[in-house]
Amino acid sequence: MNSTSNANQSGSPLFCLLGAVGYSRTLDTCVLEVVVILFLTVLIIAGNLVVIFVFHCAPLLHHHTTSHFIQTMAYADLLVGVSCLVPSLSLLHYLRRLNEELTCKVFGYMVSVLKSVSMASLACISVDRYIAITRPLSYATLVTPCRLRACIVLIWVYSALIFLPSFCGWGKPGYHGDIFQWCADSWTTSPGFSTFIVGLLYAPAALTVCFTYGSIFRICRQHTREITQRHARFSTHLEGEKGERGERCEGHPDKRYAMVLFRITSVFYVLWMPYILYFLLESAGLYHHKVASFLTTWLAISNSFCNCLIYSLSNSVFRKGLGRLFSPLVPSCLGCTDAKKTPGLFGSCSEMC
Repeated sequence: MNSTSNANQSGSPLFCLLGAVGYSRTLDTCVLEVVVILFLTVLIIAGNLVVIFVFHCAPLLHHHTTSHFIQTMAYADLLVGVSCLVPSLSLLHYLRRLNEELTCKVFGYMVSVLKSVSMASLACISVDRYIAITRPLSYATLVTPCRLRACIVLIWVYSALIFLPSFCGWGKPGYHGDIFQWCADSWTTSPGFSTFIVGLLYAPAALTVCFTYGSIFRICRQHTREITQRHARFSTHLEGEKGERGERCEGHPDKRYAMVLFRITSVFYVLWMPYILYFLLESAGLYHHKVASFLTTWLAISNSFCNCLIYSLSNSVFRKGLGRLFSPLVPSCLGCTDAKKTPGLFGSCSEMC
Protein backbone atom coordinates (compact mmCIF):
# COMPACT_ATOMS: atom_id res chain seq x y z
CA MET A 1 0.00 0.00 0.00
CA ASN A 2 2.81 2.38 0.88
CA SER A 3 4.75 1.49 -2.27
CA THR A 4 1.82 2.31 -4.53
CA SER A 5 1.14 5.60 -2.80
CA ASN A 6 4.82 6.53 -3.00
CA ALA A 7 4.82 5.68 -6.69
CA ASN A 8 1.87 7.94 -7.29
CA GLN A 9 3.49 10.77 -5.39
CA SER A 10 6.72 10.43 -7.40
CA GLY A 11 4.82 10.98 -10.64
CA SER A 12 5.04 7.47 -12.08
CA PRO A 13 2.12 6.44 -14.32
CA LEU A 14 -0.85 4.64 -12.86
CA PHE A 15 -1.22 0.89 -13.12
CA CYS A 16 -3.41 0.15 -16.18
CA LEU A 17 -4.40 -3.31 -17.35
CA LEU A 18 -4.54 -2.02 -20.92
CA GLY A 19 -1.04 -0.61 -20.57
CA ALA A 20 0.16 2.59 -22.18
CA VAL A 21 -2.73 2.44 -24.67
CA GLY A 22 -5.27 3.23 -21.99
CA TYR A 23 -3.24 5.73 -19.95
CA SER A 24 -3.55 9.51 -20.20
CA ARG A 25 -0.84 11.65 -18.64
CA THR A 26 -3.06 14.72 -18.88
CA LEU A 27 -5.91 13.21 -16.88
CA ASP A 28 -3.61 10.89 -14.89
CA THR A 29 -6.00 7.95 -15.28
CA CYS A 30 -6.65 4.87 -17.40
CA VAL A 31 -9.09 6.44 -19.85
CA LEU A 32 -10.11 3.34 -21.83
CA GLU A 33 -10.74 1.31 -18.71
CA VAL A 34 -12.83 4.08 -17.14
CA VAL A 35 -14.89 4.49 -20.33
CA VAL A 36 -15.54 0.74 -20.73
CA ILE A 37 -16.43 0.19 -17.06
CA LEU A 38 -18.66 3.27 -16.77
CA PHE A 39 -20.45 2.44 -20.03
CA LEU A 40 -21.23 -1.10 -18.88
CA THR A 41 -22.18 0.16 -15.42
CA VAL A 42 -24.77 2.56 -16.83
CA LEU A 43 -26.22 -0.11 -19.15
CA ILE A 44 -26.44 -2.73 -16.40
CA ILE A 45 -28.00 -0.41 -13.81
CA ALA A 46 -30.48 1.17 -16.24
CA GLY A 47 -31.53 -2.12 -17.84
CA ASN A 48 -32.14 -3.94 -14.58
CA LEU A 49 -33.89 -0.95 -12.97
CA VAL A 50 -36.36 -1.02 -15.86
CA VAL A 51 -36.96 -4.73 -15.27
CA ILE A 52 -37.54 -4.19 -11.54
CA PHE A 53 -39.90 -1.25 -12.10
CA VAL A 54 -41.91 -3.17 -14.70
CA PHE A 55 -42.37 -6.09 -12.30
CA HIS A 56 -43.59 -3.75 -9.58
CA CYS A 57 -45.97 -1.98 -11.96
CA ALA A 58 -47.37 -5.14 -13.59
CA PRO A 59 -49.08 -7.38 -10.98
CA LEU A 60 -49.88 -10.02 -13.63
CA LEU A 61 -46.18 -10.86 -13.86
CA HIS A 62 -46.21 -12.23 -10.32
CA HIS A 63 -48.51 -15.07 -11.38
CA HIS A 64 -45.66 -16.65 -13.39
CA THR A 65 -43.10 -18.66 -11.42
CA THR A 66 -40.39 -17.73 -13.91
CA SER A 67 -40.87 -14.09 -12.93
CA HIS A 68 -39.45 -14.77 -9.45
CA PHE A 69 -36.19 -16.03 -10.94
CA ILE A 70 -36.10 -13.11 -13.38
CA GLN A 71 -36.50 -10.69 -10.47
CA THR A 72 -33.77 -12.47 -8.51
CA MET A 73 -31.51 -12.24 -11.54
CA ALA A 74 -32.40 -8.57 -12.03
CA TYR A 75 -31.56 -7.67 -8.41
CA ALA A 76 -28.28 -9.58 -8.59
CA ASP A 77 -27.34 -7.95 -11.90
CA LEU A 78 -28.32 -4.55 -10.52
CA LEU A 79 -25.94 -5.08 -7.60
CA VAL A 80 -23.26 -6.09 -10.13
CA GLY A 81 -23.74 -2.73 -11.83
CA VAL A 82 -23.58 -0.86 -8.52
CA SER A 83 -20.44 -2.81 -7.53
CA CYS A 84 -18.80 -1.80 -10.80
CA LEU A 85 -18.71 1.76 -9.47
CA VAL A 86 -15.89 0.67 -7.15
CA PRO A 87 -13.21 0.20 -9.86
CA SER A 88 -14.45 3.34 -11.61
CA LEU A 89 -14.05 5.43 -8.47
CA SER A 90 -10.67 3.81 -7.84
CA LEU A 91 -9.41 4.73 -11.30
CA LEU A 92 -10.65 8.28 -10.74
CA HIS A 93 -8.63 8.46 -7.46
CA TYR A 94 -11.61 8.60 -5.08
CA LEU A 95 -10.65 5.49 -3.06
CA ARG A 96 -7.02 6.21 -2.21
CA ARG A 97 -7.60 6.04 1.55
CA LEU A 98 -9.01 2.50 1.43
CA ASN A 99 -6.86 -0.57 1.90
CA GLU A 100 -6.18 -1.78 -1.64
CA GLU A 101 -5.83 -5.45 -0.73
CA LEU A 102 -9.07 -5.59 1.26
CA THR A 103 -10.97 -3.51 -1.30
CA CYS A 104 -10.00 -5.69 -4.25
CA LYS A 105 -10.74 -8.90 -2.33
CA VAL A 106 -14.19 -7.73 -1.24
CA PHE A 107 -15.02 -6.41 -4.72
CA GLY A 108 -13.84 -9.59 -6.44
CA TYR A 109 -15.80 -11.76 -4.03
CA MET A 110 -19.00 -9.70 -4.32
CA VAL A 111 -19.02 -9.67 -8.13
CA SER A 112 -18.24 -13.39 -8.26
CA VAL A 113 -21.12 -14.18 -5.89
CA LEU A 114 -23.56 -11.95 -7.77
CA LYS A 115 -22.60 -13.42 -11.13
CA SER A 116 -23.04 -16.88 -9.63
CA VAL A 117 -26.57 -15.92 -8.52
CA SER A 118 -27.33 -14.65 -12.01
CA MET A 119 -25.97 -17.80 -13.66
CA ALA A 120 -27.82 -20.10 -11.27
CA SER A 121 -31.04 -18.15 -11.89
CA LEU A 122 -30.63 -18.72 -15.63
CA ALA A 123 -30.31 -22.45 -14.99
CA CYS A 124 -33.36 -22.46 -12.71
CA ILE A 125 -35.43 -20.66 -15.34
CA SER A 126 -34.54 -23.34 -17.86
CA VAL A 127 -35.46 -26.10 -15.37
CA ASP A 128 -38.74 -24.35 -14.60
CA ARG A 129 -39.64 -24.19 -18.30
CA TYR A 130 -38.57 -27.82 -18.74
CA ILE A 131 -40.92 -28.97 -15.99
CA ALA A 132 -43.75 -26.84 -17.38
CA ILE A 133 -43.33 -28.42 -20.83
CA THR A 134 -42.70 -32.03 -19.83
CA ARG A 135 -45.09 -32.25 -16.84
CA PRO A 136 -47.84 -29.69 -17.39
CA LEU A 137 -50.46 -31.54 -15.32
CA SER A 138 -48.28 -31.94 -12.22
CA TYR A 139 -46.44 -28.60 -12.61
CA ALA A 140 -48.53 -26.82 -9.95
CA THR A 141 -47.80 -29.53 -7.38
CA LEU A 142 -44.09 -29.75 -8.20
CA VAL A 143 -43.36 -26.01 -8.35
CA THR A 144 -44.97 -24.59 -5.21
CA PRO A 145 -44.38 -21.09 -3.75
CA CYS A 146 -42.60 -22.62 -0.74
CA ARG A 147 -40.22 -24.61 -2.91
CA LEU A 148 -39.69 -21.56 -5.10
CA ARG A 149 -38.63 -19.40 -2.16
CA ALA A 150 -36.40 -22.18 -0.82
CA CYS A 151 -34.73 -22.48 -4.23
CA ILE A 152 -34.02 -18.74 -4.37
CA VAL A 153 -32.55 -18.77 -0.85
CA LEU A 154 -30.45 -21.80 -1.77
CA ILE A 155 -29.10 -19.97 -4.83
CA TRP A 156 -27.85 -17.07 -2.71
CA VAL A 157 -26.41 -19.27 0.05
CA TYR A 158 -24.68 -21.61 -2.41
CA SER A 159 -23.20 -18.70 -4.35
CA ALA A 160 -21.89 -17.09 -1.18
CA LEU A 161 -20.30 -20.31 0.09
CA ILE A 162 -18.70 -21.54 -3.12
CA PHE A 163 -16.41 -18.50 -3.39
CA LEU A 164 -15.67 -18.23 0.34
CA PRO A 165 -12.45 -20.35 0.22
CA SER A 166 -10.79 -17.58 -1.81
CA PHE A 167 -10.61 -15.50 1.38
CA CYS A 168 -8.76 -18.33 3.10
CA GLY A 169 -5.93 -18.17 0.57
CA TRP A 170 -7.15 -20.93 -1.77
CA GLY A 171 -6.99 -19.35 -5.18
CA LYS A 172 -8.58 -16.36 -6.82
CA PRO A 173 -12.32 -16.16 -7.67
CA GLY A 174 -11.84 -14.16 -10.87
CA TYR A 175 -10.24 -11.13 -12.47
CA HIS A 176 -12.89 -8.58 -11.53
CA GLY A 177 -10.58 -6.92 -8.99
CA ASP A 178 -7.54 -6.77 -11.27
CA ILE A 179 -8.19 -3.06 -11.75
CA PHE A 180 -6.35 -2.85 -8.42
CA GLN A 181 -2.63 -3.54 -8.79
CA TRP A 182 -2.50 -5.80 -5.74
CA CYS A 183 -5.12 -8.13 -7.22
CA ALA A 184 -3.38 -8.26 -10.59
CA ASP A 185 0.15 -8.84 -9.26
CA SER A 186 -0.14 -10.48 -5.83
CA TRP A 187 -3.41 -12.43 -5.87
CA THR A 188 -2.74 -15.48 -8.02
CA THR A 189 -5.09 -18.16 -9.26
CA SER A 190 -4.93 -21.80 -8.20
CA PRO A 191 -5.54 -24.77 -10.54
CA GLY A 192 -7.37 -26.61 -7.77
CA PHE A 193 -9.70 -23.73 -6.91
CA SER A 194 -10.35 -22.94 -10.58
CA THR A 195 -11.29 -26.56 -11.24
CA PHE A 196 -13.47 -26.46 -8.13
CA ILE A 197 -15.39 -23.40 -9.42
CA VAL A 198 -15.78 -24.76 -12.95
CA GLY A 199 -16.88 -28.18 -11.73
CA LEU A 200 -19.43 -26.91 -9.19
CA LEU A 201 -20.74 -23.79 -10.95
CA TYR A 202 -19.86 -23.05 -14.58
CA ALA A 203 -20.15 -26.56 -16.02
CA PRO A 204 -23.39 -27.58 -14.24
CA ALA A 205 -25.09 -24.31 -15.22
CA ALA A 206 -24.06 -24.63 -18.87
CA LEU A 207 -25.03 -28.30 -19.10
CA THR A 208 -28.39 -27.63 -17.44
CA VAL A 209 -29.25 -24.84 -19.88
CA CYS A 210 -28.20 -26.92 -22.89
CA PHE A 211 -30.06 -30.05 -21.78
CA THR A 212 -33.32 -28.38 -20.76
CA TYR A 213 -33.69 -26.06 -23.73
CA GLY A 214 -32.52 -28.78 -26.10
CA SER A 215 -35.22 -31.09 -24.71
CA ILE A 216 -37.84 -28.33 -24.96
CA PHE A 217 -36.90 -27.75 -28.57
CA ARG A 218 -37.20 -31.45 -29.43
CA ILE A 219 -40.56 -31.78 -27.67
CA CYS A 220 -41.99 -28.73 -29.41
CA ARG A 221 -40.76 -29.96 -32.77
CA GLN A 222 -42.39 -33.35 -32.16
CA HIS A 223 -45.69 -31.73 -31.13
CA THR A 224 -45.66 -29.50 -34.20
CA ARG A 225 -45.06 -32.50 -36.45
CA GLU A 226 -47.97 -34.37 -34.87
CA ILE A 227 -50.30 -31.37 -35.24
CA THR A 228 -49.30 -30.98 -38.88
CA GLN A 229 -49.95 -34.66 -39.58
CA ARG A 230 -53.37 -34.57 -37.91
CA HIS A 231 -54.29 -31.41 -39.75
CA ALA A 232 -53.30 -32.94 -43.10
CA ARG A 233 -55.21 -36.12 -42.27
CA PHE A 234 -58.52 -34.51 -41.31
CA SER A 235 -58.44 -31.51 -43.64
CA THR A 236 -61.13 -31.60 -46.33
CA HIS A 237 -60.73 -28.34 -48.21
CA LEU A 238 -57.43 -27.71 -49.94
CA GLU A 239 -57.74 -23.92 -50.00
CA GLY A 240 -58.68 -23.75 -46.34
CA GLU A 241 -55.76 -26.01 -45.53
CA LYS A 242 -53.32 -23.72 -47.31
CA GLY A 243 -54.68 -20.66 -45.57
CA GLU A 244 -54.45 -22.22 -42.12
CA ARG A 245 -50.95 -23.47 -42.83
CA GLY A 246 -49.94 -19.98 -43.77
CA GLU A 247 -51.29 -18.64 -40.50
CA ARG A 248 -49.37 -21.30 -38.57
CA CYS A 249 -46.14 -20.48 -40.34
CA GLU A 250 -46.25 -16.87 -39.14
CA GLY A 251 -46.07 -17.97 -35.51
CA HIS A 252 -44.56 -21.40 -36.12
CA PRO A 253 -43.65 -22.96 -32.74
CA ASP A 254 -40.53 -24.60 -34.16
CA LYS A 255 -39.17 -21.32 -35.42
CA ARG A 256 -40.10 -19.42 -32.27
CA TYR A 257 -38.52 -21.91 -29.86
CA ALA A 258 -35.50 -22.30 -32.12
CA MET A 259 -34.88 -18.54 -32.02
CA VAL A 260 -35.29 -18.39 -28.24
CA LEU A 261 -32.94 -21.36 -27.85
CA PHE A 262 -30.45 -19.74 -30.20
CA ARG A 263 -30.49 -16.45 -28.27
CA ILE A 264 -30.11 -18.15 -24.91
CA THR A 265 -27.28 -20.51 -25.81
CA SER A 266 -25.40 -18.17 -28.15
CA VAL A 267 -25.36 -15.16 -25.78
CA PHE A 268 -24.46 -17.33 -22.79
CA TYR A 269 -21.51 -19.01 -24.52
CA VAL A 270 -20.32 -15.98 -26.49
CA LEU A 271 -20.06 -13.86 -23.36
CA TRP A 272 -18.91 -16.46 -20.82
CA MET A 273 -16.82 -19.01 -22.70
CA PRO A 274 -13.86 -16.62 -23.37
CA TYR A 275 -13.72 -15.81 -19.65
CA ILE A 276 -13.97 -19.45 -18.56
CA LEU A 277 -11.34 -20.57 -21.08
CA TYR A 278 -8.93 -17.83 -20.02
CA PHE A 279 -9.65 -18.64 -16.37
CA LEU A 280 -8.61 -22.27 -16.94
CA LEU A 281 -5.57 -21.43 -19.10
CA GLU A 282 -4.27 -18.80 -16.70
CA SER A 283 -4.82 -21.06 -13.68
CA ALA A 284 -2.85 -23.84 -15.38
CA GLY A 285 0.00 -21.42 -16.18
CA LEU A 286 -0.41 -21.83 -19.95
CA TYR A 287 -1.34 -18.26 -20.83
CA HIS A 288 -1.34 -14.93 -19.01
CA HIS A 289 -2.08 -11.52 -20.45
CA LYS A 290 -3.50 -8.50 -18.61
CA VAL A 291 -5.39 -7.19 -21.63
CA ALA A 292 -7.01 -10.60 -22.18
CA SER A 293 -8.07 -10.80 -18.53
CA PHE A 294 -9.64 -7.33 -18.70
CA LEU A 295 -11.53 -7.96 -21.96
CA THR A 296 -12.84 -11.43 -21.06
CA THR A 297 -13.85 -10.33 -17.56
CA TRP A 298 -15.89 -7.33 -18.63
CA LEU A 299 -17.33 -9.20 -21.58
CA ALA A 300 -18.73 -11.72 -19.09
CA ILE A 301 -19.97 -8.93 -16.82
CA SER A 302 -21.85 -7.41 -19.76
CA ASN A 303 -24.08 -10.49 -19.60
CA SER A 304 -25.79 -8.77 -16.67
CA PHE A 305 -27.32 -6.37 -19.17
CA CYS A 306 -28.11 -9.01 -21.81
CA ASN A 307 -30.00 -11.19 -19.34
CA CYS A 308 -32.83 -8.70 -18.93
CA LEU A 309 -33.15 -8.39 -22.71
CA ILE A 310 -33.26 -12.12 -23.43
CA TYR A 311 -35.50 -13.37 -20.65
CA SER A 312 -37.68 -10.39 -19.84
CA LEU A 313 -38.41 -9.00 -23.28
CA SER A 314 -39.30 -12.52 -24.47
CA ASN A 315 -42.22 -12.47 -22.03
CA SER A 316 -45.44 -11.12 -23.60
CA VAL A 317 -46.82 -10.01 -20.23
CA PHE A 318 -43.57 -8.17 -19.52
CA ARG A 319 -43.80 -6.39 -22.87
CA LYS A 320 -47.29 -5.21 -21.96
CA GLY A 321 -46.02 -3.91 -18.61
CA LEU A 322 -43.10 -2.22 -20.34
CA GLY A 323 -45.50 -0.56 -22.76
CA ARG A 324 -47.63 0.73 -19.89
CA LEU A 325 -44.56 2.02 -18.06
CA PHE A 326 -43.33 4.01 -21.06
CA SER A 327 -46.75 4.84 -22.55
CA PRO A 328 -46.63 8.47 -21.29
CA LEU A 329 -43.29 8.92 -23.07
CA VAL A 330 -44.29 7.13 -26.29
CA PRO A 331 -47.93 8.03 -27.06
CA SER A 332 -47.79 6.33 -30.48
CA CYS A 333 -47.76 2.93 -28.82
CA LEU A 334 -51.02 3.62 -27.02
CA GLY A 335 -52.90 2.71 -30.16
CA CYS A 336 -51.46 -0.79 -30.03
CA THR A 337 -53.72 -1.75 -27.12
CA ASP A 338 -56.77 -0.87 -29.17
CA ALA A 339 -55.38 -2.50 -32.27
CA LYS A 340 -54.99 -5.82 -30.42
CA LYS A 341 -58.73 -6.19 -30.70
CA THR A 342 -58.27 -6.44 -34.48
CA PRO A 343 -56.43 -9.70 -35.36
CA GLY A 344 -55.09 -8.35 -38.63
CA LEU A 345 -53.30 -5.42 -37.02
CA PHE A 346 -51.97 -7.27 -33.96
CA GLY A 347 -48.75 -8.47 -35.51
CA SER A 348 -47.66 -5.14 -36.98
CA CYS A 349 -48.49 -3.16 -33.86
CA SER A 350 -46.63 -5.54 -31.56
CA GLU A 351 -43.55 -5.24 -33.73
CA MET A 352 -43.80 -1.45 -33.81
CA CYS A 353 -44.04 -1.20 -30.04
